[in-house]
Amino acid sequence: MKTYAVRSARCAVVLALLGAPLAAQTSLSIYRDGRVVVRRTVPQALQQGRNSLTLRLEALDPATLFSTDTAVSVTSATVRYPSTATDALAQAIGQTISFVRAKGDTIRATVVRVDPPQFRLTDGRLLLSPPGEPLFPAEVVRTSPEAQVVLDASRARQRTDIAYVAQGATWEALYQLILTGARAQVTGTATVTSQSLRADSAEVQLVAGAIRRTRTPAVPTEEGGVRWMVRGQLAAAQDKLEVAEEAVGETHVYQVPGRLTIEPNVPVTTALFPRSSAPVVQELIVPGVLPWRGWMGQNPEPNRVPVQVWYTIKRAAKTAFGDRPLPAGTVQVYQADSSGRVQLIGEASNDHTAPGRDLRVQSGDAFDVTAERVQTDWNQEQLPPIRRGMPNRQRVTAAYRVTVTNAKAEAVNVDVREARFGSWKIIESSVPPEKLSSTESRFRVAVPAGGEATLTYTVQIEQ
Repeated sequence: MKTYAVRSARCAVVLALLGAPLAAQTSLSIYRDGRVVVRRTVPQALQQGRNSLTLRLEALDPATLFSTDTAVSVTSATVRYPSTATDALAQAIGQTISFVRAKGDTIRATVVRVDPPQFRLTDGRLLLSPPGEPLFPAEVVRTSPEAQVVLDASRARQRTDIAYVAQGATWEALYQLILTGARAQVTGTATVTSQSLRADSAEVQLVAGAIRRTRTPAVPTEEGGVRWMVRGQLAAAQDKLEVAEEAVGETHVYQVPGRLTIEPNVPVTTALFPRSSAPVVQELIVPGVLPWRGWMGQNPEPNRVPVQVWYTIKRAAKTAFGDRPLPAGTVQVYQADSSGRVQLIGEASNDHTAPGRDLRVQSGDAFDVTAERVQTDWNQEQLPPIRRGMPNRQRVTAAYRVTVTNAKAEAVNVDVREARFGSWKIIESSVPPEKLSSTESRFRVAVPAGGEATLTYTVQIEQ
């Protein structure tokens, strides 16, 4: 058991809050990495000076406990966690309790001590091990964590506001794209999952952003202690309700509409935004073969390379969908078949996407469009050093042939990419290269329906 000492308080006001684990005046900010900021408003007035409160707070990490009221500070806190059998026996020392030895067979004995175990029977004899499974009186068993908190108020307050960081509740974002020609219908949802924390009628905010974690809270053991795990459920929101969003620092906070009841192992989903329509562009890409750094060698064997499928969802600024920041999550791509049934045709992960930035994802590899690349020539030569005292340079010239085959009933455009760090250039190609950046070039190859197209190019690298 982990205990934080509480010193006696002057002018103490004792408050026992032994109801539900989290009362109605509860607000939760849930982070994707498992942290939860729990804020509670207790309808208990504080007098000026010291006030002592007894609270039941699920998943409380006492090191993070503080008051959100600038006129109130936490002086100290003692946290006792739910009782183990050893804890309950220690509380029952001197009491006579019943022990179950078999079905319908009980015996009563007085608990003398716990370690080493000693129990006195009614005839005065002593047992040095439990005579059976103990049946504990309710008053010696703690069913939830209890925190004795001492608060110092600089002036009288009509209520008590506290907050702390719990662990274990998580949420994920998921987006569905239904392709309809050159546009896509886009929906987004957030799902909260919890492992231990409960909340009745709580306000819930979902926080997206890269927030560094430097502190690892203590993890409880079966013998006693804490387990910072949160079980969750998110009540489904009606279609008319929309998740409000605002930037706070370098994060984005999404306010879930209404109040939610969070229960263990009951995940629930709510819409992040109303259904939107946006232009979508599909790209077929053959990734490059050049090593990003290091030496390029000979490879005479043909190499079957996947043709990647990419989708770019345009998010123009000053539009309802484009001005919306999208938290990182999973993107599922759907398209209707000839009977109108939507089929899952791709899935990808997306990073946090700022307002006005396009959503670009790789959803998988093409089925009917294939590619094969082979190195057709390779030459290495020595070059004199740039200046005296410097090592000799090497120049490598390599030629490639890429054959793209299209089994579709319509023509397609395929981008063949090459990217490399350092000093390199394309000195010859059958299709003009397009320079995308200082490290990447693209060949746009038109492939006829039911046919194939061949690209040849030569790369020269100095190193």
